[in-house]
Amino acid sequence: MKAATTHAEAPGVIDGDVYVSPRYLAGTTGSGDVALDPLLALGWDLQHDDLGNVYVHSPERRIRLGYLPEGEDDGLWRINAYKDPFGAPTWGVCFNDMCPTEFVAAFTTALAEAYADGPGAYLAGPVPGHADRDPFLAVEPLINSNWQVGHPRWGVFTAQPADGLAGLEFTSGQLDPAGELDSRDARWQLWAGTSIDRPAWYATASTDTPVALLKALTQCVADPAPLPRWRSATFSYVKGLAELTPILPPSPPVPTPLEIQRASARRPAALTTSSVPRWSTASRPALPGPRR
Repeated sequence: MKAATTHAEAPGVIDGDVYVSPRYLAGTTGSGDVALDPLLALGWDLQHDDLGNVYVHSPERRIRLGYLPEGEDDGLWRINAYKDPFGAPTWGVCFNDMCPTEFVAAFTTALAEAYADGPGAYLAGPVPGHADRDPFLAVEPLINSNWQVGHPRWGVFTAQPADGLAGLEFTSGQLDPAGELDSRDARWQLWAGTSIDRPAWYATASTDTPVALLKALTQCVADPAPLPRWRSATFSYVKGLAELTPILPPSPPVPTPLEIQRASARRPAALTTSSVPRWSTASRPALPGPRR
């Protein structure tokens, strides 16, 4: 069984009591709402089975998403696109059960935008040298965030941050199309942890995954902003490697001059009364008046 929600959350809202930095060490939120919302907002069909797995389809069944907490492996999110709804997938992406949910949401948000543009966008595979579809464009956000590019072995290119606790791996040459969809032997692999062989989380993408979708994912990974999480639900190794900053309650907002003026205008006017003498125990007795 995969990660389950341990804290109540409103749909689409990510909560927590600490900020985790760098964000690629944050791990999953345990809820899929925020990543499902961009596709459900398009009116896509949502179904679920008796185990709690969720399936989302575009109206013509050319894009399919599975959120599989009770799947056969640790592939929690599987997203496939098809030229022919009855044929093999044109491309496929997988996020495992500990991948930060925000990264999945970045991908599904870009996918929703591509779907609005039509098959020419969501089925547009990479083209080396193309202005908008060159594979390098997906790596660019990481390089701009000072990730270092490497070439550790033949046919493999990598990008890693200075702490070495995350990485992107791109494999060149021929790959088995079926193996790209159901294993980690894919064209693209993102991961975090102390080792790519035993990552804390990973995400894979097959050869023909559109570059625009991959770039949306790497931009989210490279974002320097921390992610909110519940301290009790963070990775055990994160507590020693990541920076956990308590989320403080927000300070009361300072009223603007206009707000102060409006508040003053709503106050009732001061009462204007004449002075009326009143008796008290300290008052002098009244002087006797003239006798009638």
